[in-house]
Amino acid sequence: MQSNLAARQQLNLVIETALANDTSRAQYAAQSKAMRETAVASATLMDPKLKVGFGGLPVDSFEFDQDPMTNLSLGLMQQFERGSTLELNQQQNNQQADAIAYQIQVRERDVANSITQLWLELGYLKFTYHLIKQNQDLMMEMERYIKTNYAIGNSEAQDLLNSQIQISKLDEKLQLNHQKQSRLVAQLSEWLGSGWETESLVSSANYQLAWTKLDSILNNADSQRQYYPLLNQHPLVQIAESNISVNRTQVEIAEQAFSPQFGVEVMYAYRQADAMNGEPASDLVSAYLTMDIPLFTGNRQDKKLAAAQYQVGASQYQKDTLLAQMSAKVAALINDRTNITERVERYQERLLPQAKTRIEAVERGYQNNTAEFGEVVTASTDELALKMELTRLITDLNQTNSQLASLLGGFEYQVATPTANYRQQ
Repeated sequence: MQSNLAARQQLNLVIETALANDTSRAQYAAQSKAMRETAVASATLMDPKLKVGFGGLPVDSFEFDQDPMTNLSLGLMQQFERGSTLELNQQQNNQQADAIAYQIQVRERDVANSITQLWLELGYLKFTYHLIKQNQDLMMEMERYIKTNYAIGNSEAQDLLNSQIQISKLDEKLQLNHQKQSRLVAQLSEWLGSGWETESLVSSANYQLAWTKLDSILNNADSQRQYYPLLNQHPLVQIAESNISVNRTQVEIAEQAFSPQFGVEVMYAYRQADAMNGEPASDLVSAYLTMDIPLFTGNRQDKKLAAAQYQVGASQYQKDTLLAQMSAKVAALINDRTNITERVERYQERLLPQAKTRIEAVERGYQNNTAEFGEVVTASTDELALKMELTRLITDLNQTNSQLASLLGGFEYQVATPTANYRQQ
């Protein structure tokens, strides 16, 4: 158990290092920050329009002081959004920013699960490498024993050839195992970078871990329905909830289309000509209020509102489907976890002890010339296969736990919030 705890601590360090180097988290942080800046911009009134011109200019002389109607005009126009559209636009953009921010947590769980899967597989390969190596050492010892007996005529040449073939086969298995380890280390470099020491990574990898937090979660849940609160906290579900909020806000925005839209225009007209009474003509000021009235809403506003309402329903169905899929996956993983645990116990309590007893008996029989060398090879191969199968089962059990931890929040890593500012890699 102490070894499993140490392996867990080492893995947490690897995960935290990987997350600190992960650029996707920073990407989502930057996108979320960009959306919040957009929210501020979307809540701002349109820029006022400046209007400059002249009116009533006589075309026979093109003089500004000939006709009292001639004027130079300067005006400002300001358009206002319908109802609470600006505030709702800001609210909607902030909700979209929340959804993007949850992508950071999704990425963290995905990276943690991926690294854990690779880490466990690497630990499995490392352990099976030692198993194959031990088996090869035994076969080499057996080969030396056969050579000695062959020299004095107590063994056959066929036994010697068979032992050498078995050693060569084990060499091939060792080479294949090493190749797979190198591939896994290369996959881990996506997050850890090339600076991580390969030898240190391989030596610290383990195929079984302590799952303290996950075990506590599973022990506290007596039924399948009790996983729903945990699944509701999953960032993917939170993204779906944010999408529902975004669509509900869109309904409110569509409702604002039934409100009139106002605009204000103020004009100042400067005149140079004299009035009819010979006095300088007075300057003019004009002010206008514009309003568009949504009278014909059947094919535009009504349809947009209906579409927004359907989108709310669609997003709610999407969340329900996601929860149902995740709940079914949790149930399947728990079932796998239970069955694998039972199989591991069978291997540890029955199959391996029986295989060990068998190989000891066959080796004694071969030394006493009551068993064939082929029986020794078969017994040794069967024991190696059983040990590797047990190791595979324990690895599968821990990989199943990793998937459950990703769904139920059972990982124990701690990582700082990523920065939204770009850093040169």
